[in-house]
Amino acid sequence: MAEKLFAEFPPVSTEQWEEVIIKDLKGADYEKKLVWKTEEGFSVRPYYRAENLEGLKHLGGEAGAFPFVRGTKDNNNWLVRQDYCACQCGFEAANAQAVDGLKKGVESVGFCIDGKKAISEAEMNTLLKGIDLAKVEVNFTGCCCASVEIINSFLAVAKAQGVGAEDLKASFDYDPLRGLNQTGAFCSDKSMDNLKAVVDAVAEYPRVRVIGVEAYSFNDAGSNISQELGFGLAMGSEYINKLMELGLSADDAARRIKFTFAVGSTYFMEIAKFRAARMLWANIVKAYGSEKECCQKMKIHAVTSEWNMTVYDPYVNMLRGTTEAMSAAIAGVDSLEVLPFDYPFRAPGEFSNRIARNTQSILKEEANFDKVVDPAAGSYFVENLTQSISETAWKLFTEVENMGGYVEAFKAGFIQNTIKATADARDKKIETRRAIILGSNQYPNFTEKADKDVTLEVVTRKPAPAACGTVLGQPLVKYRGAQPFEALRYATEQSGKEPVAYMVTYGNLAMCRARAQFACNFFAVAGFKVVDNNRFSSVEEGVKAALEAKADIIVACSSDDEYAEGVPQIASLVGDKAIVVVAGEPACKEELTAKGIENFISVKSNVLETLKGYQAKLGIK
Repeated sequence: MAEKLFAEFPPVSTEQWEEVIIKDLKGADYEKKLVWKTEEGFSVRPYYRAENLEGLKHLGGEAGAFPFVRGTKDNNNWLVRQDYCACQCGFEAANAQAVDGLKKGVESVGFCIDGKKAISEAEMNTLLKGIDLAKVEVNFTGCCCASVEIINSFLAVAKAQGVGAEDLKASFDYDPLRGLNQTGAFCSDKSMDNLKAVVDAVAEYPRVRVIGVEAYSFNDAGSNISQELGFGLAMGSEYINKLMELGLSADDAARRIKFTFAVGSTYFMEIAKFRAARMLWANIVKAYGSEKECCQKMKIHAVTSEWNMTVYDPYVNMLRGTTEAMSAAIAGVDSLEVLPFDYPFRAPGEFSNRIARNTQSILKEEANFDKVVDPAAGSYFVENLTQSISETAWKLFTEVENMGGYVEAFKAGFIQNTIKATADARDKKIETRRAIILGSNQYPNFTEKADKDVTLEVVTRKPAPAACGTVLGQPLVKYRGAQPFEALRYATEQSGKEPVAYMVTYGNLAMCRARAQFACNFFAVAGFKVVDNNRFSSVEEGVKAALEAKADIIVACSSDDEYAEGVPQIASLVGDKAIVVVAGEPACKEELTAKGIENFISVKSNVLETLKGYQAKLGIK
């Protein structure tokens, strides 16, 4: 542009910005107030400027050029993928869903065949009936136990359709390390040795990937972004190393590998993750001796995070899936699946599948996300995140390599212990509401009941699948972040009781209303019935109304100044007819405690443990 915008405005230096910020902080600690300490172990500044790009070596590249930070192609088109269950629902039903999806926006079909040791050519014909394999990418998940047989059945159908080797696009997730993650054991003693057999099976098909690196399994266990990326890269490296031992070149090995990552809720961090992933993988493959740039390109499928999904207020999952899909689309993935909003608790139906498909269709057709390559490029913030995630993921990757590779690190417990420490820290933040899961630990739908398909197994941590081989280590524990709170609410529903938490609001209007709203949200999280009130004219009036309502819990809601006199009065009037709770951490707490007042709720409370305590007092297990 010949004319420089804003040229008439004098430049403002970083020092000038900092002076104003420090002045506005009025003595508050800059680091504590404004610097974000991420779960990945690095700090994020409150703002970034052009000078923060200095020294970033990955800048300046173009899309499609090594090391592929900006993408592996010269466009931002991605395939809209949807997966269908073939193992439980049946091949005909899965085929019908897939064919219907292809008419309504799906561009890449996935079939889940967990538990199937092999699929005959006749069964494969049933599964692929009406699907043009020359035009549609087909993917198979859960086929670790008999991948060669499944691949051969698929290729036979493709040949019968007359599909040329160059035109056939497919993937199979032969991923023995996934089985190790899930069960702590390989599904067969020869699992790793069979890698070459599945690669050889598709030797004539350049666009078929047969080895899956399912890095989303780390996200399922509560990992952070750097762990998902670093350990995922270590899995990919393990496969290349093994295939080269079996006689393949680095190029022949790498071009058969496909990565599947989850997309979490930290919007910009997820964009940076995929940019960093391509860069790091390209360098790893090159270090193995790869000579072809096309083989150094990471093939990425992304799926929205199941860890983030909830079974209560499940329609919020639509919003979660939308923002997660936006991150993946902006980052330039090759294909993307948005999980249907009811995925955690039942087999998705037409409505939920349609909404999931249309989420991506809107991003393409209305928001035009596919029209611009790497729109995040040059962003001071995203470029710095890309660098930081690269560094932390690379550190984990090199630690695993120094231990002898992924299998040895797993046997030593390094993978599991590292992720568990992060998962425990994330869980604690959710329990204390320093991290919010909308509808679960904050702002619940007060009158909602669990869907009929929700079971106890759904709202508790899932046990690891049984190992079918020699156990080498503890498996990763798959769960969702909301599960402890869902189990809490589910226990209330299943108890046959409906505990009533009644707000006795009095005194200062602003304070009593604020604390009543806080307390209502607090107790509704456990599925208790909450009764709010504007304000009673006196403590006596409030307690009378609460007792008439047969309240199990009576919550005093007022200002600190009025608690010293009002709370003991409430306790005296209530006696042992209900549990008296004080909303807040008043200055007179010690004085109230000395008078026998024991129950307080506030922003400092561990919400999960506190509510479990009230359930126990009310006889709810």
